[in-house]
Amino acid sequence: MEIDILLFLCLAAFAAGFVDAIVGGGGLIQTPVALILMPNVPVASVIGSLKIPAFSGTSFAAYQYLKKVTMNWRMLMVMSLIAFASAFAGSTLLTHVSNDFMKPLLLVVLTLLAVYTFIKKNFGQHQEKLLSVKTQIIYSVIISMAIGFYDGFIGPGTGSFFVVAFVSVLGLDFLHASANAKMVNLATNFGSICLFMLKGKILWMIALPMALCNALGGFIGAKLAISKGNGFIRAFFLVVVVGTLIRFAYDVFWK
Repeated sequence: MEIDILLFLCLAAFAAGFVDAIVGGGGLIQTPVALILMPNVPVASVIGSLKIPAFSGTSFAAYQYLKKVTMNWRMLMVMSLIAFASAFAGSTLLTHVSNDFMKPLLLVVLTLLAVYTFIKKNFGQHQEKLLSVKTQIIYSVIISMAIGFYDGFIGPGTGSFFVVAFVSVLGLDFLHASANAKMVNLATNFGSICLFMLKGKILWMIALPMALCNALGGFIGAKLAISKGNGFIRAFFLVVVVGTLIRFAYDVFWK
C-alpha cells in the first residue's frame, strides 16, 4: 500500500467519522473513496475492511452521546441483539448475491424522505411518544431487523435510516435519535465484522490506520452535534440524505 493512498484513505475515514457521528451516512464518503483508490482489491475485502473504522468511529461518537443524552437501555439491548444477527445475515447474503436490484427502490424512498423532511419543519423536533412497552418492543424489533439487514447487505446511509426510524416511529427528537442510532449501529457493524473476519476479508494494514482517523472524526462530530442541538442536526441530516440520494441515482442511471 503506497503511503499517499493510505493518507487519502485516512482523510476519507476522518470525514466519514465526523459526518456519521452527527447523523449517519459516513459510508457515503469512505466507501466510494476506498473503491476508487483500491481498484484491484476484491470488493468484499474493501467493504469488510471499512467496517473496522466504521465501528471505531461509531464507538467514540456513542461514548460522547452517552455522557450527555439519556438512553432507553431496555429498548437498546433488544434492538442491538436483533440488529447484530440481522447484519450478520445481510452480510452473509451479500457474499452470494448482488444487491444492485435494491437501488432503484432506495432511490424512490430517499427522494420521498428528503422532500418530507424539508417540507415538515417540525420533523425531529418533538419528544418521545407515549407508547406502551409492548408496542415499543414490537416497533424496536421491526426497526432493528429491517435496518440491521440493510446495513449488512447494502450499507450506505444506515445511520440516517436509524435516525428516521427513531424520529418517525418512536417519536424521539433528532439529538436523542442520533444518540440511540449510534448504539444500535455499533451492533450492526459488529455483526458484519464477525462475518468478514470469519471469511478472512479484512485488510488490517488499511483498516487500523483508518479506524484511528474515523474515531477522531467521530469524537469531534459528536461533540459538535451535542453542542449545536436539533436544528443543526436536522440541517445536516438533509445534506446527508440528499448525498445518499445522489449516490444511488448515479448507481441506477449512469454507472
